[in-house]
Amino acid sequence: MVTDVGRTPRAEQVGATRQQILTTAERLFAEQGLYAVSNRQISAAAGQGNNAAVGYHFGTKADLVRAIVRRHTVRVELLRQEMVSAAAGSRDARDWVACLVRPTITHLASLGDPTWFARFSAQVLTDPAFREMMSAEALADVSLRQVLDNLTELTPDIPDDVRADRSHMIRHLIVHVCAERERAVAESALTPRSTWDEAATGLIDAITGLWTAPCTAAPRR
Repeated sequence: MVTDVGRTPRAEQVGATRQQILTTAERLFAEQGLYAVSNRQISAAAGQGNNAAVGYHFGTKADLVRAIVRRHTVRVELLRQEMVSAAAGSRDARDWVACLVRPTITHLASLGDPTWFARFSAQVLTDPAFREMMSAEALADVSLRQVLDNLTELTPDIPDDVRADRSHMIRHLIVHVCAERERAVAESALTPRSTWDEAATGLIDAITGLWTAPCTAAPRR
């Protein structure tokens, strides 16, 4: 028998199994860290009788992490493309910072509670090898490169090394602020901002200030 979308029951089952593994792995990685969780633990928590299910469906841990990232970035990229189109021609840095921040937060808000992707991203960011992989995935997005190009163009007086330093700060700020809010929401704890939308506004304000702040000249040696 073939389903109405042209997929066999076997293909449907495989697809459902992959999604269950991805969801389970994302949660465990978010809560415990990338290296504290084994493929065997993921398989068991995902309800798979075969302990090799993760390897069978995804290969290495790096492949699994990449698959989790891509499952979310597809939606984030679509949201960013819409915002970039709307911001075209803007000379206001805040508009482009919004293109940097809001797509991820809008996606997180759409997932319902609880979510784990922000905390998963924070775990990835702490590991050098996985961090570079995640950065490469992000920079493959043409719309993100457009955002970064516009932000660079709007701050011509900031030296390249300072701009690189601020970019590093901004990446950590977005990831960790989102992760802390996600953790607080999951634990029903109080948060500085009552909604994800308000959290995005706060981040945009802070990052715009950080990106456009005056640059202190280095002392002469």
